[in-house]
Amino acid sequence: MTLEILTPEKKIFSGEVHGVQLPGISGLFEVLDKHAPLVSALKAGKMKILTDKTSTVTYNIQSGFAEVLNNKTIVLVEGAEEI
Repeated sequence: MTLEILTPEKKIFSGEVHGVQLPGISGLFEVLDKHAPLVSALKAGKMKILTDKTSTVTYNIQSGFAEVLNNKTIVLVEGAEEI
């Protein structure tokens, strides 16, 4: 699946990933390959990118939105910092 993480200032991440865990308003959720279409509000918290089945990259994000459509996830957030 393709993942893009965008802030108002710049593109933080773009590439193929196995999945991503996101801090939704109602709690954490995970998007994997071929996920059903989805739009969700995000709260500030930790976002974990599963770059493959064994490696992860974690970001602290501010609030925003995530959209999943046609095996592509776009995360729009106010800010993100890799930890």
